[in-house]
Amino acid sequence: MNTLLGEKINLRALEPEDLEFLYQIENNESFWEVSHTKTPFSKYILKQYLENAHLDIFEAKQLRLLIEEKSTKKQIGLIDLFDFNPSHKRAGVGILIHPKFQQNGFASEAISLLINYSFSILDLHQLFANITSDNTKSISLFKKYNFKEVGIKKDWILSQGKFKDEILFQLIKH
Repeated sequence: MNTLLGEKINLRALEPEDLEFLYQIENNESFWEVSHTKTPFSKYILKQYLENAHLDIFEAKQLRLLIEEKSTKKQIGLIDLFDFNPSHKRAGVGILIHPKFQQNGFASEAISLLINYSFSILDLHQLFANITSDNTKSISLFKKYNFKEVGIKKDWILSQGKFKDEILFQLIKH
């Protein structure tokens, strides 16, 4: 049984050949709001990142997996565990599907696989997500998997000169 293999997608470790895809994603300004980025990344920096991507989640406190379409082996997105805290058995979840591949159920399957992996393999007690209040697609996605809204951070994200609220969602393993 491989918890990272789905019906339409696989979640896999980053490889050196993912450099170009990572470069496109990290330098797409439309994604910067969710990644809290303000400056572009060079290929050199991303190459260094890929060289260290092998670090264990317990060492790095984060895990970035590539979302790959199973039938074509195309890179379609990224899913992250961040702020990993093994003492308290929790981690944050972030997901990004390239716009060309949205609305195909890939994000839903990726979240499902990551929840299963997090609770069964990493033995986490909870996952959380921070989502701006205007990101209705992400809110629907996380609610579909029983993430509960537990708080609102008012005027938390400054984006294009306007402040946005950020909603904190949690999924606690029962």
